[in-house]
Amino acid sequence: MNNQKTPHHGISLLAAFRVWLRISLLSFGGPAGQIAVMHRILIEEKRWVSEERFLHALNYCMLLPGPEAQQLATYIGWLMHRTLGGLMAGILFVIPGAIVILLLSILYAGYYEVKFVEALFFGIKAAVLAVVVEAVLRIGKRALKNAAMYTIAGGAFISIFFLAVPFPVVVLAAATIGLAGNKLNLPSFGNNTDRSSSIEKNSSPELVDSGIKSDSFTHIKPSMISSIRVLLIWLTIWLGPLVVLFMALGPTNIFVQEGLFFSKMAVVTFGGAYAVLAYVAQQAVENYGWLAPGEMLDGLGMAETTPGPLIMIVQFVGFMGAYRNPGILDPLTAGVLGALLTTWVTFAPCFLWIFLGAPFIESLRGNKALAATLSAITAAIVGVILNLVVWFSLHVIFGEVNETTIGILHLHIPIWNTLDWAALILSSGALVATLKFHIGMIPTLLASGAVGIAYFFTVNAT
Repeated sequence: MNNQKTPHHGISLLAAFRVWLRISLLSFGGPAGQIAVMHRILIEEKRWVSEERFLHALNYCMLLPGPEAQQLATYIGWLMHRTLGGLMAGILFVIPGAIVILLLSILYAGYYEVKFVEALFFGIKAAVLAVVVEAVLRIGKRALKNAAMYTIAGGAFISIFFLAVPFPVVVLAAATIGLAGNKLNLPSFGNNTDRSSSIEKNSSPELVDSGIKSDSFTHIKPSMISSIRVLLIWLTIWLGPLVVLFMALGPTNIFVQEGLFFSKMAVVTFGGAYAVLAYVAQQAVENYGWLAPGEMLDGLGMAETTPGPLIMIVQFVGFMGAYRNPGILDPLTAGVLGALLTTWVTFAPCFLWIFLGAPFIESLRGNKALAATLSAITAAIVGVILNLVVWFSLHVIFGEVNETTIGILHLHIPIWNTLDWAALILSSGALVATLKFHIGMIPTLLASGAVGIAYFFTVNAT
């Protein structure tokens, strides 16, 4: 019994709680920045998991619908401390951002004036951009081991950024290339796999990996009975409240509409929030009338500059939709309930995907064909994150960015006279502080935030 409280790796649940809380409070910058935070703390600082195991879990999470960074935290939390650990890591990852966005949504709905929010987060955006750039460099350095991987990463970036190829198609293409490379015994794929295996076998002081090797981690072994139990429990947790609401309130009720709509979003959000933001905005504005035109960008600004998954923007949408359609409830009460319901149906499926699939993914580690496939997917992920870097950079540095299509090319064209020199200077300073002088994330965030606030209320105010 004691072994279950403090597993063989020696990391107590309380110690893990402190680390996951710290990660949750530092999880700015969308998935790229959040993955970088976890990588830095779990691998480089704590040495709890190996690089190879981290990337193996990341590859699986990138294949899933929903926020990959939150699912990665859930996966590693489950790996360390079973279901309780997964719940702890996954929930903590969401709570700070959920609280902040709920508060901002209340202020937004009540006053429609969020200038103080701009002032508060103007400088933080610069530091967030530095975190995201660092994520590309860190993950790319470890994942891109040869010319083939660089080619896959470059192809993924071009496909998404310039050709608007859907994320699942990019991942499927990378997986196909990896399988073909393994089948043809190409050195670029075989050596990549062998190198990872060698690292894990010969120099693996990571605590979780050493604990798993002791064969005491029975929860990572797949079981059909356990899988059925997990499926039934989490489908009930996810959809049970919706069934009750549907039967009690009917299909036209705002809470039923939001619950069903965002449950559908939770299943199709491959590639993260950016992949579905346009569709959510269109439906929320034109079909349901939950938001006015332009308000989706305000919500996106909140989500981008608060800790937690970027998909938390749906909480803002859920709040505003219920706030404006409260029925017999007080608008504020309805808004809070709408936000909570939206968050519930968005993240409950994430735990289902991890607790159901992770044991099978762990059992396939060491499979050469799978390793080659996942290596190719990892390379593609670098290109995907680079796409986020460029997209985020354009929207931080320029006030307006037009999107246009020329033939098969999908172009993001910044309006040069909207260049924000203050944002450019702040971003450059944060990059220099992070990459050249290796200043930590918290000091960089605090310094950038302070400079941003000072600028906003002095120079920009005039």
